[in-house]
Amino acid sequence: MNRKNTRKIKVGDIYIGGDSSISVQSMTNTDTKDVAATVNQILDLEKAGCDIIRCAVPDMAAAEALKDIIKQIHIPLVADIHFDYRLALKSIENGVAALRINPGNIGSQDRIKLVVEAAKKKDIPIRIGVNSGSLGKDILGKYGKVCPEALVESALRHVGILESLGFYNIVISLKSSDVMQTIESYRLISGKVDYPLHIGVTEAGTLFSGTVKSCVGIGTLLAEGIGDTIRVSLTGDVLDEVKVGREILKALGHINEGVKFVSCPTCGRTQINLIDIAKEVERRLAQCDKNIKVAVMGCAVNGPGEAREADIGIAGGKGEGLIFKKGEIVKKVKEEYLIEELIKEIEKM
Repeated sequence: MNRKNTRKIKVGDIYIGGDSSISVQSMTNTDTKDVAATVNQILDLEKAGCDIIRCAVPDMAAAEALKDIIKQIHIPLVADIHFDYRLALKSIENGVAALRINPGNIGSQDRIKLVVEAAKKKDIPIRIGVNSGSLGKDILGKYGKVCPEALVESALRHVGILESLGFYNIVISLKSSDVMQTIESYRLISGKVDYPLHIGVTEAGTLFSGTVKSCVGIGTLLAEGIGDTIRVSLTGDVLDEVKVGREILKALGHINEGVKFVSCPTCGRTQINLIDIAKEVERRLAQCDKNIKVAVMGCAVNGPGEAREADIGIAGGKGEGLIFKKGEIVKKVKEEYLIEELIKEIEKM
């Protein structure tokens, strides 16, 4: 796929846009003022593969807490600000790597200018985040409803405010809970600007429905070469956001490190408890950093052949299974020992 060549900006020690890798983001759901809880969640997200983290900054106490949080984490932190320019200034002062604001929502031109000058001084970018639920009344009145054109016009209005102040260190996001609206919005703005795009389906839902919507929306855009950084928005454990995001990037070939796991859907030929075996193997390999493809197949007849491109895998028989490497059978193992033997073979690789 040919990825659009957007301008390259820096968020902490991570680059977004240009030829840089597509990064995975998440947002804490702790009370930002609770430094210990927020730090612990971010450290867990780091282990899961999160590249950039965002924290809500609803008040000055949260803005003050950022200073202690940043000291204890290892990935760039983005402050999420609404309405109060003073929160943006304090967040910048306390060392954030980027801001997420909408310039038109934080006060007068003088206040916007203060934020822009502070961001320039620290050389930090501003992400303009437009959501379908936050469009201005005049834009909604113009279009009569939320639509891609309205989202794009809103984003470009905010971009124009920053550009008028000589600020171009910008990332843009246009999110909707409607998948097709999200896709069309990003397609439209991608043809109008060269700023890097942060993509995602907002308020996507719980783990199951939210994962489906995010995979369709984010996956479609990335497959078209649109998008420089992603966030999967799920109602639930924030670690799942990172896991799903990384799996989307793996599926599209943007991540070629770590275990790629495949398993068959089972059928009437399956004579082992393949579903539980597959779940446990995937769990055991979640933190494995080996760049390998692992297959868990239910049929001893077809399994090795169907998963021939896998580096290693198992194929079930009746109460037993075969361990194979590159389609070649290595050993036969009783069902109760299959997982342990597979893990041992992987550890040798």
